[in-house]
Amino acid sequence: MKSITIKGSERESVGKAATRAARNAGMVPCVLYGGNQPVHFTAEDMAFKGLVYTPNVHTVVIDLGGKTYNAILQDIQFHPVSDKILHIDFYELDAAKEITMEVPVKVVGNSKGVMAGGVLRLNQRKLKVRALPANLPDFIEADITELEMGNKLYITKLPTNNYKLLQPDNTVVAQVRISRAAMKAAQEAAKAAKAPAKGKKK
Repeated sequence: MKSITIKGSERESVGKAATRAARNAGMVPCVLYGGNQPVHFTAEDMAFKGLVYTPNVHTVVIDLGGKTYNAILQDIQFHPVSDKILHIDFYELDAAKEITMEVPVKVVGNSKGVMAGGVLRLNQRKLKVRALPANLPDFIEADITELEMGNKLYITKLPTNNYKLLQPDNTVVAQVRISRAAMKAAQEAAKAAKAPAKGKKK
């Protein structure tokens, strides 16, 4: 999985007044958990742009004055009105311990059903993955090439290279639905087939 670097500064004071002052200065209060003790730090609001405002997921290298930590974003709080970042929790990674993350699904291939007039529906945009940090994928590839109209792609058909997918086996990742136009055409064809042929009057 790709990683981005967040440069920040450790916080000596973690009280409400210090937290408010940090936010007023355009800084985001953060806490890194998972180590021997929590590490409190701040970083500029813009430093999180490539981490928070994107559909992609990343691991994070937290650089606090040359002291670095490998981590993942665990929780984030936004202001209810302005959507400004108020606080972020990170979790420190251990190269020898598996972790769980939600990873985006990437659709590949041209579905036979879609080319025949069906409509593709992506039921799962992210999937929960468990793996060692080094084996975390950037995305889960969902190949829809063989999906005919009305078919479903189950999670059991997805690749699992050095990681585990934690959803049940009956989880539908994507499906090709019959479009309204195709359904109407099928109904009209069925009616035409059932209609009695007009014979000549004797």
